[in-house]
Amino acid sequence: MKDGVIILHGILRTNRSMKKLSSLLEKNGYQTLNLNYPSTKQTIEEIAQHLHPQIHEFATKTSGKIHFVGYSMGGLVIRAYLNRFSVERLGRIVMLATPNNGSEIADLVKNRWFFHKIYGPAGQQLVTKFENAEIIFGSVNYELGIIAGNRSINPICSLVIGKPSDGTVSINSTKLDGMKDHLVIPSSHTFFPRNKKALLQTLNFIENGSFNKKP
Repeated sequence: MKDGVIILHGILRTNRSMKKLSSLLEKNGYQTLNLNYPSTKQTIEEIAQHLHPQIHEFATKTSGKIHFVGYSMGGLVIRAYLNRFSVERLGRIVMLATPNNGSEIADLVKNRWFFHKIYGPAGQQLVTKFENAEIIFGSVNYELGIIAGNRSINPICSLVIGKPSDGTVSINSTKLDGMKDHLVIPSSHTFFPRNKKALLQTLNFIENGSFNKKP
Protein backbone atom coordinates (compact mmCIF):
# COMPACT_ATOMS: atom_id res chain seq x y z
CA MET A 1 0.00 0.00 0.00
CA LYS A 2 1.69 3.20 -1.20
CA ASP A 3 1.28 6.55 0.52
CA GLY A 4 0.88 9.68 -1.56
CA VAL A 5 2.44 13.11 -1.05
CA ILE A 6 0.89 16.30 -2.43
CA ILE A 7 3.49 19.05 -2.96
CA LEU A 8 2.79 22.78 -3.29
CA HIS A 9 5.33 25.40 -4.38
CA GLY A 10 5.54 29.00 -3.17
CA ILE A 11 4.41 32.28 -4.66
CA LEU A 12 6.09 33.26 -7.95
CA ARG A 13 7.37 29.69 -8.32
CA THR A 14 6.27 26.64 -10.32
CA ASN A 15 6.26 22.93 -9.57
CA ARG A 16 9.71 22.72 -11.19
CA SER A 17 11.12 24.29 -8.03
CA MET A 18 9.89 21.27 -6.02
CA LYS A 19 11.21 18.60 -8.36
CA LYS A 20 14.14 17.63 -6.10
CA LEU A 21 11.74 16.92 -3.25
CA SER A 22 9.37 15.02 -5.52
CA SER A 23 12.24 12.86 -6.82
CA LEU A 24 13.49 12.12 -3.30
CA LEU A 25 10.04 11.03 -2.13
CA GLU A 26 9.48 8.85 -5.18
CA LYS A 27 12.85 7.15 -4.67
CA ASN A 28 11.66 6.29 -1.17
CA GLY A 29 8.46 4.64 -2.37
CA TYR A 30 5.93 7.49 -2.31
CA GLN A 31 3.59 8.52 -5.07
CA THR A 32 3.71 12.28 -5.57
CA LEU A 33 1.47 14.97 -6.99
CA ASN A 34 3.69 18.01 -7.57
CA LEU A 35 1.08 20.65 -8.32
CA ASN A 36 1.24 23.84 -10.36
CA TYR A 37 -1.13 26.62 -9.38
CA PRO A 38 -1.80 30.31 -10.21
CA SER A 39 0.02 31.75 -7.21
CA THR A 40 -0.42 35.41 -8.23
CA LYS A 41 -3.84 35.32 -9.86
CA GLN A 42 -6.13 34.25 -7.00
CA THR A 43 -6.52 34.52 -3.24
CA ILE A 44 -5.21 31.66 -1.13
CA GLU A 45 -8.70 30.26 -0.53
CA GLU A 46 -9.47 30.46 -4.26
CA ILE A 47 -6.25 28.56 -5.00
CA ALA A 48 -7.31 25.82 -2.55
CA GLN A 49 -10.67 25.55 -4.32
CA HIS A 50 -8.95 25.53 -7.73
CA LEU A 51 -6.72 22.61 -6.68
CA HIS A 52 -9.45 20.51 -5.10
CA PRO A 53 -10.37 18.39 -8.18
CA GLN A 54 -6.73 17.36 -8.75
CA ILE A 55 -6.12 16.62 -5.09
CA HIS A 56 -9.36 14.67 -4.77
CA GLU A 57 -8.60 12.57 -7.85
CA PHE A 58 -5.08 11.80 -6.63
CA ALA A 59 -6.34 10.86 -3.15
CA THR A 60 -9.02 8.60 -4.64
CA LYS A 61 -6.44 6.71 -6.72
CA THR A 62 -3.94 6.38 -3.85
CA SER A 63 -4.34 3.39 -1.57
CA GLY A 64 -2.30 4.64 1.39
CA LYS A 65 -2.24 7.81 3.43
CA ILE A 66 -2.21 11.27 1.88
CA HIS A 67 0.54 13.59 3.10
CA PHE A 68 1.10 17.26 2.19
CA VAL A 69 4.26 19.35 1.84
CA GLY A 70 4.14 23.10 1.21
CA TYR A 71 6.96 25.55 0.63
CA SER A 72 6.42 29.16 1.73
CA MET A 73 2.90 30.22 0.63
CA GLY A 74 2.25 26.61 -0.38
CA GLY A 75 1.94 25.83 3.32
CA LEU A 76 -0.81 28.44 3.64
CA VAL A 77 -2.64 26.89 0.70
CA ILE A 78 -2.50 23.55 2.52
CA ARG A 79 -3.96 25.11 5.66
CA ALA A 80 -6.78 26.71 3.68
CA TYR A 81 -7.44 23.46 1.84
CA LEU A 82 -7.60 21.30 4.97
CA ASN A 83 -9.86 23.86 6.64
CA ARG A 84 -12.27 23.68 3.69
CA PHE A 85 -12.08 20.03 2.59
CA SER A 86 -11.82 16.75 4.43
CA VAL A 87 -9.18 14.25 3.28
CA GLU A 88 -9.71 10.56 3.98
CA ARG A 89 -6.61 8.79 5.24
CA LEU A 90 -4.91 12.12 5.94
CA GLY A 91 -1.28 11.61 6.84
CA ARG A 92 1.32 14.15 7.94
CA ILE A 93 1.89 17.75 6.92
CA VAL A 94 5.25 19.48 6.46
CA MET A 95 5.65 23.22 5.96
CA LEU A 96 8.91 24.69 4.69
CA ALA A 97 9.58 28.36 5.54
CA THR A 98 5.85 29.13 5.60
CA PRO A 99 4.86 32.61 6.87
CA ASN A 100 2.11 31.28 9.13
CA ASN A 101 1.98 34.58 10.99
CA GLY A 102 2.86 36.74 8.01
CA SER A 103 6.01 38.42 6.78
CA GLU A 104 7.31 41.82 7.83
CA ILE A 105 8.59 42.26 4.29
CA ALA A 106 5.03 41.99 2.99
CA ASP A 107 4.00 44.58 5.58
CA LEU A 108 6.61 46.99 4.22
CA VAL A 109 5.56 46.79 0.56
CA LYS A 110 1.88 45.83 0.72
CA ASN A 111 0.66 49.23 -0.50
CA ARG A 112 3.20 49.59 -3.31
CA TRP A 113 1.86 49.32 -6.85
CA PHE A 114 4.58 46.89 -7.91
CA PHE A 115 3.74 44.51 -5.07
CA HIS A 116 0.09 44.42 -6.12
CA LYS A 117 1.08 43.89 -9.75
CA ILE A 118 3.68 41.18 -9.17
CA TYR A 119 2.25 39.26 -6.20
CA GLY A 120 -1.46 39.68 -6.87
CA PRO A 121 -4.29 39.07 -4.38
CA ALA A 122 -2.50 36.29 -2.49
CA GLY A 123 0.39 38.65 -1.77
CA GLN A 124 -1.93 40.84 0.29
CA GLN A 125 -2.64 37.83 2.50
CA LEU A 126 1.02 37.42 3.48
CA VAL A 127 1.04 40.36 5.91
CA THR A 128 1.43 39.92 9.66
CA LYS A 129 -2.02 41.30 10.49
CA PHE A 130 -4.36 39.48 8.15
CA GLU A 131 -7.87 39.94 9.54
CA ASN A 132 -9.56 36.85 8.04
CA ALA A 133 -6.73 34.44 8.81
CA GLU A 134 -8.66 32.40 11.39
CA ILE A 135 -11.66 31.99 9.07
CA ILE A 136 -9.56 30.92 6.09
CA PHE A 137 -6.97 28.75 7.81
CA GLY A 138 -8.74 27.36 10.89
CA SER A 139 -6.80 25.52 13.58
CA VAL A 140 -4.24 22.73 13.38
CA ASN A 141 -5.91 19.36 13.95
CA TYR A 142 -3.40 17.25 12.02
CA GLU A 143 0.19 16.07 12.47
CA LEU A 144 2.26 19.08 11.48
CA GLY A 145 6.00 19.56 11.25
CA ILE A 146 7.49 22.96 10.39
CA ILE A 147 11.00 23.74 9.17
CA ALA A 148 12.33 27.31 9.37
CA GLY A 149 15.57 28.87 8.16
CA ASN A 150 18.03 31.17 9.93
CA ARG A 151 20.25 32.33 7.04
CA SER A 152 19.70 35.44 4.94
CA ILE A 153 21.19 36.54 1.63
CA ASN A 154 19.56 39.98 1.93
CA PRO A 155 20.89 42.11 4.81
CA ILE A 156 18.34 44.88 4.18
CA CYS A 157 15.42 42.47 4.56
CA SER A 158 17.03 41.06 7.70
CA LEU A 159 17.15 44.56 9.18
CA VAL A 160 13.47 45.10 8.35
CA ILE A 161 12.46 41.83 10.01
CA GLY A 162 14.67 42.58 13.00
CA LYS A 163 14.75 39.06 14.41
CA PRO A 164 16.20 35.65 13.43
CA SER A 165 14.88 34.82 9.97
CA ASP A 166 15.59 33.32 6.56
CA GLY A 167 15.63 36.81 5.04
CA THR A 168 11.92 36.74 4.21
CA VAL A 169 10.14 35.00 7.09
CA SER A 170 11.11 35.19 10.75
CA ILE A 171 11.53 31.94 12.65
CA ASN A 172 8.74 32.94 15.05
CA SER A 173 6.37 33.59 12.16
CA THR A 174 6.65 29.99 10.97
CA LYS A 175 5.33 28.57 14.25
CA LEU A 176 1.73 27.48 14.86
CA ASP A 177 -0.22 26.35 17.90
CA GLY A 178 -0.82 22.62 17.60
CA MET A 179 2.28 21.82 15.57
CA LYS A 180 3.92 18.54 16.52
CA ASP A 181 7.53 19.47 15.79
CA HIS A 182 9.60 22.48 14.71
CA LEU A 183 13.12 22.61 13.32
CA VAL A 184 15.50 25.44 12.37
CA ILE A 185 18.12 24.80 9.70
CA PRO A 186 20.84 26.98 8.13
CA SER A 187 19.03 28.00 4.96
CA SER A 188 17.80 31.18 3.28
CA HIS A 189 14.21 31.41 2.11
CA THR A 190 15.13 31.43 -1.58
CA PHE A 191 17.05 28.17 -1.56
CA PHE A 192 14.80 26.13 0.73
CA PRO A 193 13.42 23.84 -2.02
CA ARG A 194 16.98 22.81 -2.92
CA ASN A 195 18.36 22.51 0.60
CA LYS A 196 19.39 18.90 1.17
CA LYS A 197 18.79 19.02 4.91
CA ALA A 198 15.30 20.46 4.43
CA LEU A 199 14.42 17.71 1.95
CA LEU A 200 15.77 14.88 4.11
CA GLN A 201 14.06 16.23 7.22
CA THR A 202 10.79 16.46 5.28
CA LEU A 203 11.10 12.78 4.43
CA ASN A 204 11.95 11.98 8.06
CA PHE A 205 8.84 13.72 9.38
CA ILE A 206 6.56 12.02 6.87
CA GLU A 207 7.99 8.64 7.83
CA ASN A 208 8.36 9.10 11.59
CA GLY A 209 6.24 12.04 12.71
CA SER A 210 9.24 13.97 13.99
CA PHE A 211 12.45 15.61 12.82
CA ASN A 212 15.89 14.13 13.41
CA LYS A 213 17.59 16.62 15.71
CA LYS A 214 20.75 14.66 16.31
CA PRO A 215 23.91 16.71 15.64
